[in-house]
Amino acid sequence: MATKIRLQRRGRKDYPFYQIIIADSRAPRDGKFIEKVGSYNPNTKPATVTLNFDRALYWLQVGAQPTDTVRNILSEEGVLMKKHLLGGVTKGAFSDADAQTKFEAWKATKEKATESVKNKHAEKVNAEAKARFEAEQAVNKAKAEAVAQKRAEAAAAKAEKEAPAAVEVEEAPAAESAE
Repeated sequence: MATKIRLQRRGRKDYPFYQIIIADSRAPRDGKFIEKVGSYNPNTKPATVTLNFDRALYWLQVGAQPTDTVRNILSEEGVLMKKHLLGGVTKGAFSDADAQTKFEAWKATKEKATESVKNKHAEKVNAEAKARFEAEQAVNKAKAEAVAQKRAEAAAAKAEKEAPAAVEVEEAPAAESAE
């Protein structure tokens, strides 16, 4: 039986979520499968992958062929690197301890790179939020100035209206006293 490591689509319309499965190559995409070894969510930044590392490595060692997308996922997670190093141990190129140290060093650099991508994304989101906040403050300040100007104009108009009436009231008693 030819086995494949491939994706099985889940999720709703326009929001896919995938299961990483082991299936017979003749089975339909979303049909019968042998084992689920992980999941892949491309909707997050960066994409979220959960993977049973040991089972994925086992299936690769017994001959399961990954699809192109799954091969990229397994490569990012280090399963293909581990398989490569174990092949070197089998051939006698280096010891198991050397293979483990090489894998740990690769994994540490990979995690550091992933952290930098996550930090860069978080900084970008924070910068965008700060820019939106500053733009909103500028708009609010402009609105407050416009409201203050309208109130000042209204107060000036009211003062002008009341000032001639006050002058007329003062002139009337002066005219009566002159008679």
